[in-house]
Amino acid sequence: MLQWQLWNRKFKAVLWTLALIGVVAALPLGVLRWQMEGTSKQVEYVMDYKDIELVASYQYNPAAFIDKQLEQMKAAGVTTMAVFETTLDDLVIAKRLNVYNQSQLALLQGKAPNLGLNETYVLFAGTEEERVLKPLITSAFARAGISVSPWAMDGRSGLLISAPIETATLISMTPDPIAMDRIHAAGFRILPRISDRIRPYDETETRAMLEQFKSYGVDRILFDGDAVKGYNDNAELHSLNSFAALLKETGIGLATIEGLKAPQLGFNTLAYLTDYNVVRLHSIADSLAATISPETLKDRFLLAAKDRKIRMFYLNAGASRSLDKGGVVDPLDKLTSALQGPDGTIQKLADFGFSPGPAEPFDVDTPSWAKYLKAIVCLGAVSLITLLVGAFANWFTIPAFLIGLIGSGGLYVLSKPTLEQGLALGAAISTPTLALIWVLNVIRRRTEGTRRNVGGEWSTSRPQGNVQVGKWASLLGDVFAIGRIKWIFNGVSAGQRFGNAITLFVFASLISMLGIPFVIGLLNNITYSLLLQQFRGVSLLHLAPIFLVALYLFLYMGQSVLENLRKLLSIQITVFWIITVVVLGIVGLYYLSRTGNAGQASSLEMLTRNTLETTFGVRPRFKEFLLAHPLLLLGLFLALRYRAAWVLVIVGSIGQLSIVDTFAHIHTPLQISLIRDLLGLCLGAAIGCVLIAVWQLGEGVWRKWVRPAIVKSAA
Repeated sequence: MLQWQLWNRKFKAVLWTLALIGVVAALPLGVLRWQMEGTSKQVEYVMDYKDIELVASYQYNPAAFIDKQLEQMKAAGVTTMAVFETTLDDLVIAKRLNVYNQSQLALLQGKAPNLGLNETYVLFAGTEEERVLKPLITSAFARAGISVSPWAMDGRSGLLISAPIETATLISMTPDPIAMDRIHAAGFRILPRISDRIRPYDETETRAMLEQFKSYGVDRILFDGDAVKGYNDNAELHSLNSFAALLKETGIGLATIEGLKAPQLGFNTLAYLTDYNVVRLHSIADSLAATISPETLKDRFLLAAKDRKIRMFYLNAGASRSLDKGGVVDPLDKLTSALQGPDGTIQKLADFGFSPGPAEPFDVDTPSWAKYLKAIVCLGAVSLITLLVGAFANWFTIPAFLIGLIGSGGLYVLSKPTLEQGLALGAAISTPTLALIWVLNVIRRRTEGTRRNVGGEWSTSRPQGNVQVGKWASLLGDVFAIGRIKWIFNGVSAGQRFGNAITLFVFASLISMLGIPFVIGLLNNITYSLLLQQFRGVSLLHLAPIFLVALYLFLYMGQSVLENLRKLLSIQITVFWIITVVVLGIVGLYYLSRTGNAGQASSLEMLTRNTLETTFGVRPRFKEFLLAHPLLLLGLFLALRYRAAWVLVIVGSIGQLSIVDTFAHIHTPLQISLIRDLLGLCLGAAIGCVLIAVWQLGEGVWRKWVRPAIVKSAA
């Protein structure tokens, strides 16, 4: 058994070697991603043209209002107008035609309504509208199996549709050609928004539609609805393959909307079939557009472009009635004012290197050697995970490594993404945990000496220095003194402890950083950058190192695991412990609520964030530089003298895991993540030094004045 333990202990040197080789192998993969992230810098500003038409429909002269808005949008820097598939209702709002049911037509003609059939009557606004829209409407309703026949009233041409008006106004047609002509003539690019509502999928019609788009200079489309075009007919017609081939043939790419509640069905497949000719788009809802301030809009757009690889910004605008202003109000003028000028949003992004222009996809280079390096990275990740297992069960180190290799091979066959994400998660959890386990062992050696098992009995070699041997310390009497012997370093100066604390802090952070190359190397697929695929298990990364470090501190830092467990189980539960658990639970829930992108920040935190963003260009994470890093440094300083301070290492694990977690946000550029980590460490260390100084000052006051006064009064 002792020989087996020795083999496992020596095997850890092999595992560390493999892990370091994995780190080196991941570096070229990181370089590829760094280069990729620099290939797309232009940002495109898109306005919803349908919203402009809707707002115009409430104006005295809609046509003049639209012309004015297009002119203002052009001057403000908006480059693109989004157009939707149209319906009869949309054409009514755009003043292209009028639509009536039987009762409305009878009222218009002064006749009794024909109660026999529910038909829909369409009157065109003029001959140009009839010429352009009649074929569009006829073909759309014929596709839906609804007959359409010519009809006229008072010398105006129209159509009679054999369907109720409630049905007729829901039939989708290709985008309005008159609107696209107007937009194109005004010098704007066009972003068509198409859906899967025009069914069944027809390759000939789709080709004609894309060729029409191409004639207007369209190079990207955005989907409307919950599915991409061709998704619902794909099982029968293989329509996604057909549509992807047409998109590649016409050179038209895709845009994906950030923050959708659910991904659009079929988008990932279509993105893969079009070689990921995809850009990410950030949308400002019409409700937000009505209330957002210019400063907030600038900060929001800059953060999206800089931190999340957003390359298209989509503006919506709605109309609302206002009694106070005596009419219908809209945010169009407010939006153009926020965009333009030397202090406007567009200029601010340009100052940061994001010039306005057509959005371009990232140029992805995947050389043949990348897959061999990734295999080495996988081996290194398995080694790191094995080292973590060995820290808790040394006897299981070699079997854990073999199981990891076999399991990785099986996952590679079954699901390559699951293998990559699993190993990345395991490596991300392992490095901060191993870093703090190393820290705890160093602190124990420097305060308690080296412990060895000789003939079944534990012997302890004391550290050098003026050492006082305490009595047996119980868990309740000395909160975190788990073990028989407590050593207190009275002979070590504060300067020496401060130097040791800084050294431990730096080395622990470096060990934690070893997990970063594994996350980068294993998750280097463009799908993660585009958020088409997400790194699952991040919540586990936020909790596992904290739990494992606490477990190691309570069970593995004393006489034996069983003895420590017995002491823990024999603790008398009091109201104090119940309140403590409740408080820790609330803090834990708040901590989890603030992880990821869904957490809500207070107004004070938002102000501080903006200040840091303005000062450094990148804001570090609050939980790192205000909480975890300072308390870890303070804890390391105190732990070399007070064993109760070891608990601060658990709190410090939040900052160490966050070092790796920062790079788990794959959609954030590497440069931003690196600066964020370094800023967090430097600011956190500075605040930690301040805390140490405050502690030393308070301790001096206690010893010189407070404690003597208490002793004197007691006497």
